[in-house]
Amino acid sequence: MNMLMKLLVTGGAGFIGSNFIHYMLGAHDDVSIINLDALTYAGNLENLQSVENDDRYTFVKGNICDRDVVFDLVKDVDAIVHFAAETHVDRSIMEPAIFLNTNVLGTQVLLDAAKEYDKRFHHVSTDEVFGALGQNDAPFNEDTPYDPRSPYSAAKAASDHLVRAYYHTYGVQITISNCSNNYGPYMFPEKVLPLFITRLMADKTVPVYGDGLQVRDWIHVTDHNRGVDMILRKGRIGETYCLGGKDAEINNLNLTKLLLKIMGKDESHIEFVKDRAGHDFRYAVDYSKAQKELGWEPQVSLEEGLTDMVEWYLSHQDWVERCLSGDYQAYYDKQYIKR
Repeated sequence: MNMLMKLLVTGGAGFIGSNFIHYMLGAHDDVSIINLDALTYAGNLENLQSVENDDRYTFVKGNICDRDVVFDLVKDVDAIVHFAAETHVDRSIMEPAIFLNTNVLGTQVLLDAAKEYDKRFHHVSTDEVFGALGQNDAPFNEDTPYDPRSPYSAAKAASDHLVRAYYHTYGVQITISNCSNNYGPYMFPEKVLPLFITRLMADKTVPVYGDGLQVRDWIHVTDHNRGVDMILRKGRIGETYCLGGKDAEINNLNLTKLLLKIMGKDESHIEFVKDRAGHDFRYAVDYSKAQKELGWEPQVSLEEGLTDMVEWYLSHQDWVERCLSGDYQAYYDKQYIKR
């Protein structure tokens, strides 16, 4: 795909989306980006402070469910990269309706715009749509049947099906990526790794669900975004690509112990808490299709990536404090409203 392009990135003020914008503007001189974000609780424009004066970057505050806003933006871009989603499983258990509205209806609005203006559409999804694996089951791949277990993963599964339906019914130029658990800088402190890092920075205990033996596959956010970039340029229309981490399948207890080691803390900081409802046992991702078709594979090992992540949080404690206090939400008013 010709990379002389204008991208609409949805959810670009969130963790993965903001990292994607940094990655794309750093990797390509001939890409411009419009960032559409509603700035809900996890959207943080401070994540993009270093690029906000870049002529290739524009921010628009708006909701993907707003057809007028979406259609107005989509008509002038070459491709949509759709990150915007409600993603936190615990929040989805408490408030499932919000997840259905954003993850399903918002995706449908974007697809309608892509259909109307004949635009390329890349949909960023999760391995959680495939359900859970047993200890000895083969990792998820592109042919794994869907079996979502939480309101979050069910909403993402529905959006995946909708994206494929628009390809088969209307010929929309789609691709989908299903990635494993992301980690890295700018990750909102409610998610497990930044939550643990920030608690350990304050010498507090970290809460481990159940026995801590649930297994996850971790992909560094830079590896993930490099994969999305390659799918945009090389991916076959209508296809799905699974993106996983580099030898990064690990249970939650061992992940916690690795983090304690990196941060110089002992195991007295572990606090076992009641398990989460419907907690999936294991996720693992087979990325061989992306490796074969795109030449993509993860490059950042878990220990290397975690060490870098800890160093980032230690050197951005003001950012962490503003996230924890909610002060980061004033950044939009300060930087944009007055202009």
